This record gives sequence, C-alpha cells and structure tokens, in this order.
Amino acid sequence: MRNPLRRYYGRGDLHFVTFSCYQRRPYLGTRRARDRFVRILDEVRIRHKFKLVGYVVMPEHVHLLMGEPKKVTPSKVLQVLKQKVSRALRNRTKKRVIGQLLLEFPGDATEAEAFWQRRFYDFNVYSRKKLMEKLEYMHANPVQRKLVVHPKDWPWSSWSNYVKGEGLIRMDWVEGDDRANEGEKGSTTRKSQS
Repeated sequence: MRNPLRRYYGRGDLHFVTFSCYQRRPYLGTRRARDRFVRILDEVRIRHKFKLVGYVVMPEHVHLLMGEPKKVTPSKVLQVLKQKVSRALRNRTKKRVIGQLLLEFPGDATEAEAFWQRRFYDFNVYSRKKLMEKLEYMHANPVQRKLVVHPKDWPWSSWSNYVKGEGLIRMDWVEGDDRANEGEKGSTTRKSQS
C-alpha cells in the first residue's frame, strides 16, 4: 500500500503546489499551450476566489503558490484547473485534408486519455523566508532548465509581476509585502494582450 499524501488545509497557509503532465510529457511545450494554461488559471482563480502569489508554467509541469479558497480546498481547485486545461488543450481540432480518411490506431486512444499525473505535491508555506525561497525557486526554474538565460525571458511566470509590476495575469500580494500598499489592494494590473 502506498503512503497516503497528507494535506493540511484550513490553517490559512499559502500552498506551494507542483503538478506534472502525464509521464512528464511536454504537453505545455508550446507558447500557445502555456498561454492557454495561464488564461484558464486566471479564470479558475477568479471563480474560486483564491490568492495567487506566484506561478511558473514549464513544458511538462507547473508550480503554483496559492492561498486557500474559502468554499473549497486547494485539491478541488487543482482538480478543476487540470480538467479545464486538459479539455481545452485536447479539443484542438486538427486540420484534415478534404477527402482524407480518418484512421484511428489501437494505441492512440489509451495514450491520449491521461493529460496530467493523478497526484500533486503540496507544501504549506508557513513563513516569509519559505515564501521567498519558493518564489525564487519558481522564477529560476526556466533558467535552471536552460530554456532561457534570464527569468525576464520566460513570460509564463510571476517574475514580471514582482519586478515590473505587471505580467500575463494579476498576482495577489501577501500581507507584510511592501507592494501590498501600492495599486489596488495590493494586486498588479493585468497586462493587456494584443
């Protein structure tokens, strides 16, 4: 029997969560897929009303630094997020040539069933020091993986929010952060996409 994962909810902690694509496949390996993920993340955050303090979207995994929603658990939020992303990215319609037959092969259906690994890693962030450690880890991830030379070159993270005050989606600052006294109730404005 596997060791059950223990989740500690209800304390008002931030949660550093990590979840991966099925078998670490790079399902988020394209700009389009990462952009779509970020848009859905923002929709789910607004719907479930949780703080989003940091994130990074990598080609085969995601890190989030999030607060606890009032009505559901972070586990439920992640379930909703993963389902929405999976549906959105799988329902891509492939262009077919007129007159071309659509042939399905036996292995295709079973391999395409899983988009995400079933479980996720959750670490309760209980101090300012841990908060900074997790943010720095997330923002350095694309550099460590040699996807970019500097975090500024990876738009699918909260790095720009912390350095420039803007990013792909709005971030929520935590109490005690100097930026919490700036702008509208401590959050950055959403960068418009053209």
